[in-house]
Amino acid sequence: MDDAPKSAVELAMARLKKQDADEGVTDRVLTADQKNAIAELRKTYGAKLAQEEILFKSAAQAALDPDSRRALEDNYRRDVERINHERDRKIEKIRAS
Repeated sequence: MDDAPKSAVELAMARLKKQDADEGVTDRVLTADQKNAIAELRKTYGAKLAQEEILFKSAAQAALDPDSRRALEDNYRRDVERINHERDRKIEKIRAS
């Protein structure tokens, strides 16, 4: 074993790996197809998020009433959360396959 002093990051990573091992969490290596599918999903959902942002900013500029602007912000936040959740769910499905 290496007797060189370890950095705080290395010690923390070792502790986390031990904790994962104790909890039964295992590392899985993704295949190239899985990595490509995940990258494509991230790109697609990144575009969806950008589209939502553009639509929100356009509508927010036209909204002068604070109540309608607040409703637009709430809808935007909800849509972004939904898109992120959908993306994460699909990524987990790919990782599990």
